[in-house]
Amino acid sequence: VQLQASGGGLVQAGGSLRLSCAASGRTFSRYGVGWFRQAPGKEREFVAAFGWSGGDTVYADSVKGRFTISRDNARNTAYLQMYKLIPEDTAVYYCAATFSADAQTMSVPTTARYWGKGTQVTVSS
Repeated sequence: VQLQASGGGLVQAGGSLRLSCAASGRTFSRYGVGWFRQAPGKEREFVAAFGWSGGDTVYADSVKGRFTISRDNARNTAYLQMYKLIPEDTAVYYCAATFSADAQTMSVPTTARYWGKGTQVTVSS
């Protein structure tokens, strides 16, 4: 499966953005999907994930209550809705997918099988 993340941009602190992850292929519904981010000089970190069944989600503590992950299988697209953005959210955001993976598995970067190119999110103070 090929993934393409989009929707990043420059936003003021307190603002919102919605990232999209468009996937190729007809079996996207069988993939767990995760969002990760990497700030300059830092390692890639987990943000949010859902399992292939859609019934389980996991969030990093730093984004709980502010970010929501979702998917639209009919559109082969996953989303990351981000609210109440803070400057510390500034990073390149990546989506990843693994066939038949649950959310917990998707929360580990090294287990993600397919990666999309990132999209830059910049939050100004």
